[in-house]
Order: sequence, then structure tokens, then C-alpha cells
Amino acid sequence: MAVPERPGPAPLLVGFHGYGQNAEACLSELLRIPGASSLRVVAIEALHRFYDLRHRDVVGSWMTRVDREQCIADNLRYVTKVLSEVDRETAGGSGVVYAGFSQGACMAYRAAAHGPRPAQGLIALGGDLPPDVAEDAAVALPPLLIGRGSRDTWYTEDKLAADMDRLRARGGEVEVVGFDGGHEWTDAFREKAGAFLRRVLAPQSGA
Repeated sequence: MAVPERPGPAPLLVGFHGYGQNAEACLSELLRIPGASSLRVVAIEALHRFYDLRHRDVVGSWMTRVDREQCIADNLRYVTKVLSEVDRETAGGSGVVYAGFSQGACMAYRAAAHGPRPAQGLIALGGDLPPDVAEDAAVALPPLLIGRGSRDTWYTEDKLAADMDRLRARGGEVEVVGFDGGHEWTDAFREKAGAFLRRVLAPQSGA
């Protein structure tokens, strides 16, 4: 977790890492977004941890295909508990944006749809719209920024197109950012994410 350079209440940027990654790596990426230093920034560690056999690092996964509904419920309760702890430890402020990369994008969608507080924005990089959110007609998503690298072989053009069909059918504000890269964060996408954060959080900051 990181707190703003200036003391006092600040909006919250909540990040979810990808499969085989950890919260430390996610936090590092989030803090490189322009303007992130003015926010409370927290990266949440997946509950299901394991060793990366190449480097012996402890990494995580949000779920597998087994017991998905139970895992989704457990993860959402866990996110609620983490954010309550963040508010107790830091100067709370209005406004929250969820951001996820790869498998973590699914968690960002779920947190925005069913999380503990309304979201002002949602950032999904290299990860698809999960069916449990897509098929829930009662869900109203906040303004959404989707990122996809031109050489991303996991979040393919077909997956993006399928997500856009579902999202257009729901209505709402969706911005898609394509960039030169693969399945990764890039400076070009971070610039777009920074602009998105400034826009969706402007009402909370009084701008």
C-alpha cells in the first residue's frame, strides 16, 4: 500500500495482479501511473498462493475452474475486509477505482460490480469480462478503460470484440486503448490510465 505525498483524505486506487504474479509487482505498476502519487494505492494479494518454480517467488492465483462460485464469494468478502483495513489505517476519502491486469482484470470487474462500495471507474488491462458479471443484468458498471497490446496472444482481438459486444449491449461508458506491446503494462497505457483517473475522480477532488 502507498499513501499520498500530501497528508489528508484521498481517493483509492485498488489493484488486482495477474496469474503467477503478486501484490508487490502490481503495486509497482500502479505507482508508475501518472498522478498515482496523489492517491491511496493498494494492491491486493490473491488468496491462492504458490511457488514460482523458476524463481521460487511466492505468487498467486485468484481461482481455477473448480468451485468457482464459492471462490468468487470468498474473494469478494476478502476484498471487502482488505478495504476496511485500508480505511482504518489511512485517511479515507471519497472515490474508488478498481484496476486489474490479466486474471486480475476479472477481479476488478467483480469488485466494481459487487464490491463493498460504488466505483467511479474500472481499468481492465489484458483481461476479459467474466461471465458472472456479463450475464448479470442487474450490474451497472462504472466508466471503463480497457487496454490491449497489439501483440497480446492471451487477450486476443476476438476476446476483446466479444467483450465489446456484451458491454455495448449493457450501455455505459467504455474506452478502448490499443498500444504497441504484448501482454504487459506499458508507459503508453499508463499515460492513458492516468488521464482516465483524473477524469473519473475529478468530482471527488473538486476539480
